[in-house]
Amino acid sequence: MLGQQSLVHNIVYSIFAIGLVLSGYFLSRFFSDRRIKQAKMKSKEYLEKAEREGENKIKEAEIKSRDMLIQLRETFEKETKGRREEVSSAEKRILQKEENLEKRVDLLEKKEKDIDSRVNQLHQNEADLKEKDTKLGQLIEEEKQQLQRLSSMTSDEAKALLLSRIEEELVVEKATRIRDMEEDLKENSDKKAREILSSAIQRCASDHAGDTTISVVHLPSDEMKGRIIGREGRNIRAFEMATGVDIIIDDTPEAVTISGFDMMRREIAKIALERLIHDGRIHPGRIEEVVEKVKKEIDTKVKEEGEQATFDLGIHGMHPELVRLVGKLKYRTSFGQNALRHSKEVASLMGIMSSQLNLDFKVARRAGLLHDIGKVAGEEAEGPHALIGAEIARKYGEQSEVVKAIESHHEEVEMNIYGMLVAAADAVSAARPGARAETMETYVKRIESLEKIATSFKGIDKAYALQAGREVRIMVKPNKVKDEEAVVLSRDIRKKIESDMNYPGQIKVIVIRETRATEYAK
Repeated sequence: MLGQQSLVHNIVYSIFAIGLVLSGYFLSRFFSDRRIKQAKMKSKEYLEKAEREGENKIKEAEIKSRDMLIQLRETFEKETKGRREEVSSAEKRILQKEENLEKRVDLLEKKEKDIDSRVNQLHQNEADLKEKDTKLGQLIEEEKQQLQRLSSMTSDEAKALLLSRIEEELVVEKATRIRDMEEDLKENSDKKAREILSSAIQRCASDHAGDTTISVVHLPSDEMKGRIIGREGRNIRAFEMATGVDIIIDDTPEAVTISGFDMMRREIAKIALERLIHDGRIHPGRIEEVVEKVKKEIDTKVKEEGEQATFDLGIHGMHPELVRLVGKLKYRTSFGQNALRHSKEVASLMGIMSSQLNLDFKVARRAGLLHDIGKVAGEEAEGPHALIGAEIARKYGEQSEVVKAIESHHEEVEMNIYGMLVAAADAVSAARPGARAETMETYVKRIESLEKIATSFKGIDKAYALQAGREVRIMVKPNKVKDEEAVVLSRDIRKKIESDMNYPGQIKVIVIRETRATEYAK
């Protein structure tokens, strides 16, 4: 009984002990988990704080490193700049030394080449001498053989053989002389041309140009001015309508001025007004009658002037219409230069130059006299005056050389020899001092305007106005303007000149595209 009780007590005690152990275990685990959580939270806080501090330190370190980099870079750049300057100066010294060395090397190479060439020449001379000796031996042998054959030939056969050999030698000599003459001609042609032109210019002297826009008619008294004006201006209006000029009546004593750019109309008006003043009867009907009579007289005078010009130049057999057109040139000017006087001067120059060149001086004079008849062909004719004049000359039976010369003297078509002479004589006559009454200011302004228009287009390198503004040559940049674009560019410049400028005659526009490749042999 006691044993059972003790066993029960032991079991109870054991169970109680186990319960205490388990309860202690669970309590300790509970507290340990709690401490672990608290430790984790604290460690997390420490980590976050450490991270923030680390980031701040990293940022500070980055800022410091950037400052250091900037300082280092500035220091490096200063050092580098100094070193570059030193290197640059050293390179310059080295380049200078290299250039000096290259020059010395070039001199040495030239001397070596000179020595080599002399040595080669000596060798060549030796070889030539040997070859000549060989050929001489062969020729001697051939001569011996030919002499042997000749001994068996007839006289005719020997003559034929001799003549054939002489002909062969003459062919060689002829070719040599032709080549020498061509070289001599090239050397002396420019000199000869200058001599011919200077001789022709010295032998041909003409008057200076004069005023060609107004004519003055002297009056017997100032009372005549009122009669010219007429009642309410009817006389002066009728006169101006009949003649196509302007009558200027001002305070000039005993004189009135006739203004007009057409010389023939101005001449008709001057003669008619002088006759009306001398007659004393001035009214619209009488004015028209006198003007018509003077026009007929001027037509006769035009013909006489043409005949006198052809007679002075020794030109015969010219069509009457061409003679009349030549006479009309007296009443036309270009920059104050009388067209008939200019044409006669060109014809004289043509005769002088053609005689020195052994050409037909009669053909040359005809071409010179007729070269500007296209300028008086009439308002219905259109195109360059050279082509118009050539067509008129062809129509009235002038020979082909004369027509070609007229047609080509401004290079609208390909020139013949007479056309070249006409162009030269035309330029000499127009360019001599005093030939044309154009003021320097007007001339300079026209040249400047021409060059300004030419250089206003893209791709233009340079532009030059030549031949008193009759020609403009334009150099384009080859890397910006192609060949096909140069054609379009010349046309555009021509259109702009026509629209923006006033000028007499015609202006030749030449666009030049040139590509250059340059290398230096060292």
